[in-house]
Amino acid sequence: MRKDDAKLPKMRIGTRYQKWTYSRREPKFACKDCGRQFIENPEFKPISVQTKALVDKLLLERVSLAGIVRVTGVSARWLQSYVNGKYAAVARQVDVPAQKRTARD
Repeated sequence: MRKDDAKLPKMRIGTRYQKWTYSRREPKFACKDCGRQFIENPEFKPISVQTKALVDKLLLERVSLAGIVRVTGVSARWLQSYVNGKYAAVARQVDVPAQKRTARD
């Protein structure tokens, strides 16, 4: 294993990587065993569970999407897709209980 491999994702011991192409002026690598593609030092990190919980709380408080982007630091594009996914998960049919009818005299 090379000295530079310590920075690359851990897949299997003895996995070999090859330089594949460039993405945003950074070299892209591919695993020769499984074909997984990645870059060495990614700029974009996954959104944490705590940030998603904060976004959910702010949505319940009816804070604007622009305000949530400013407070949490997530991208507007990610936030819009997250909100769209939440909206799609909500049931569209409203369950209205039947009211008892009384005879009027």
